[in-house]
Amino acid sequence: MEAGDTARTAARRSVPTGRLPYLDILEAESVHIVREVAGEFDRPVLLFSGGKDSAVLLHLAMKAFRPAPVPFPLLHVDTGHNFAEVVDFRDRTAAKHELRLFVASVQDFIDDGRLAERADGGRNQLQTVPLLAEIEHRRFDAVLGGARRDEERARAKERIFSLRDEFGAWDPRRQRPELWSLYNGRHSPGEHVRVFPLSNWTELDVWRYIERESIDLPEIYFAHEREVFLRDGMWLTAGAWGGPTNGETPTRRQVRYRTVGDMSCTGAVDSAAFDIPAVIAEISGSRLSERGATRADDRLSEAAMEDRKREGYF
Repeated sequence: MEAGDTARTAARRSVPTGRLPYLDILEAESVHIVREVAGEFDRPVLLFSGGKDSAVLLHLAMKAFRPAPVPFPLLHVDTGHNFAEVVDFRDRTAAKHELRLFVASVQDFIDDGRLAERADGGRNQLQTVPLLAEIEHRRFDAVLGGARRDEERARAKERIFSLRDEFGAWDPRRQRPELWSLYNGRHSPGEHVRVFPLSNWTELDVWRYIERESIDLPEIYFAHEREVFLRDGMWLTAGAWGGPTNGETPTRRQVRYRTVGDMSCTGAVDSAAFDIPAVIAEISGSRLSERGATRADDRLSEAAMEDRKREGYF
């Protein structure tokens, strides 16, 4: 390298770029979106399952309004087959921050005949009806969720502000342009808008932010010994939902969960990641997406998630 080149390289390194670290950029965008919701809508609600994405979303909402409290209640659709550790974390977190938590119960809908149990014991797909009923009952006009575009191809199609019609359904043809971070929250009576402030985050971004901000998570996200059984190439947790059956043999393995939800369709992965740095290293080396590795209901068809979203799913 010539002396002049060396000098120019040194000069470039010494000139501040003015750019924020990328996690700060993601955080700023998400906080802006959450504040937009507070400004545009009358009755927002924040979906909170106790999973890592909703924990990050709640953390961002607290930052958006600090030192004031979060002005939204929380909502969870409980399938009745959720992991006990996660449900406990959900309740403790809501109580710790003195937030109002609404729980829509799939079990209640089955008990009174509004829903029928599926033959495979899975309840993830049954969540849409209680979710839409709760939105209509409480007249929520904006529903903040922790979905990310890198999770699944149907979620990659959706905008940050996603209009749902009077039946809660999503029509990809009615999506609105979102130029220069301008979001359109207009909706007619009966319609509502789903809002996804983490759309531009990846699974790794979420974990790096959790590490940076010291956000609490359920222990289920870290390696631990658990009784599981193998079904269709996925390690599922034995439980009251119906597994194992038909010769499926429970075994104890060291596993962790990349995503949490209904036990009937959420698989564990073999892991030695006992802490956040180890989880980040593990994800960095994985070629499988989070949902592709651990969600059985997304494997039902190529368009499984898109079909559910059209019906009103998250």
